[in-house]
Amino acid sequence: MLRRLKKPGKKLFAAACAVLVLALACAGFTGCRSDSEESEKVQDLEFTVTGEKDIPAGLQDMIAKKREKPFKLTYADGQDMYIVIGEGPQQGGGYSVSVLELYLTDNSVVIRTELTGPEKGEASGTELSYPVLIVKTQYREEPVVFR
Repeated sequence: MLRRLKKPGKKLFAAACAVLVLALACAGFTGCRSDSEESEKVQDLEFTVTGEKDIPAGLQDMIAKKREKPFKLTYADGQDMYIVIGEGPQQGGGYSVSVLELYLTDNSVVIRTELTGPEKGEASGTELSYPVLIVKTQYREEPVVFR
C-alpha cells in the first residue's frame, strides 16, 4: 500500500506569510521618525545659568562622577529641571559652554549649546579644566534634545 506524503510547502508558506504580516504591522506601530522631520519651535523657554553650588546635592554628585568624559544629562526635582552639559577635560583654562537656544517644540525641549575656548594670545595655563554648563528652567515632561 502506497501512502501519499503531505507536502509541508503550503503550511510553511502560510506560516511565513503570517510572520511577515505580523512583522510589518509591528514596524508600522513603532513610532519611528527621521531627524529630517524636526518639529518647529513653539516658544522660547526662560532659563537661568547656575553654578554647581546652587544645585541639589544629588545633581552635584552626578556631575562629579561624570566629569572625566563629555556628558549630557537632565535632572528634575518636580518643580525645576536642570539641563547639564559637561565637555570633559580641556587642556588649560578659558573654556566655557554657552546656550545658543533653549526652546519648546510640540514634543520636546531643545537646547543648542557651544563650547568656546580661550582667545588667541590669552594665557590658558597647563592644568586641565572641566567646563560644565548648568541650565535651570521650569520643569517640563517633554524629553530634552541636545544639539
